[in-house]
Amino acid sequence: MITVLSGGVGAARFLRALLQIVPAAEVSAVVNTADDTVMHGLSISPDIDTVTYTLAGAIDPERGWGLRDESWRAMEALVRFTTVRPPGSTAAPTWFNLGDQDLATHFYRTARLQEGATLTEVTAEICRAFGLEIALLPMSDARVETRVTLADSAPSNGEPLEISFQEYFVQRQHGVPVSSIRFAGADTARLTDAAEHALASADVVVIAPSNPLVSIGPLRALRGVDSLLAGRRDSVVAVSPIVGGAALKGPADHMLTELGHEASVVGVARLYAPIAGALVIDPADAHLAEAVEAVGMRAVVVPSIMSSAEVSAHLARETLAAAAT
Repeated sequence: MITVLSGGVGAARFLRALLQIVPAAEVSAVVNTADDTVMHGLSISPDIDTVTYTLAGAIDPERGWGLRDESWRAMEALVRFTTVRPPGSTAAPTWFNLGDQDLATHFYRTARLQEGATLTEVTAEICRAFGLEIALLPMSDARVETRVTLADSAPSNGEPLEISFQEYFVQRQHGVPVSSIRFAGADTARLTDAAEHALASADVVVIAPSNPLVSIGPLRALRGVDSLLAGRRDSVVAVSPIVGGAALKGPADHMLTELGHEASVVGVARLYAPIAGALVIDPADAHLAEAVEAVGMRAVVVPSIMSSAEVSAHLARETLAAAAT
């Protein structure tokens, strides 16, 4: 059995690669839910949905999120209300796009949660609706929220501006520097029983090529996760999301720098060394392999830019071999 700690796009692509070589019934993914939000009264789980849509072959290949062949009539219709919305109202925001087909997923999730179902139960139902056999497991059924403090914000009441992750990532296009992040609710939330079992019982645990701070960080912030991983460190392998000093997608590189880390595979190794025995790095970073090993992780040099099905399958195969070693 294989368990993957997952964020959104990078994790989804790695899981798709993994399913080329391993039966879906043998794979579990424990997915970050600290990016979850409520928009228009709807419960939205961006990372879970990105993984679901990708593995179902339904993802929009150009955007990397949402559904293919999408329409946007509902969002376009919201524009008419912008002129009548009172000052201070958050009704009908248009900065967070939801496609018409995508809305159906959120309608279903919201209704089931209001009926008393857990996020774990609802996610399993949505996976079955999309024909998936893999176990996609929300990290927690309790609310955890990534909060981002902006470095250049004007203080309000003596405090810098703290915003939600989606306001940072989508509304501001992750183009503003940050001074800190925190995971509200992580001190009281816990791994679901299913997620804890998946991490404890897997033969191999893979940390997907996701942002180590805001995709994997919330998972690690839950009580007991780091100690569980540290206790089985030799069978945990991470795939670096940084290649040649840059993130392939998203703000991981500049976020690492802004928060005092090194935006390189060495910086990633320093973050993961306590919980993982090996780090998969791209040949572009082969010259840093010794520095990675000096931090305390075995460096495994494998092409990690998933540019084709063949390259992706090779990456997945070598990643599993690294943990087994």
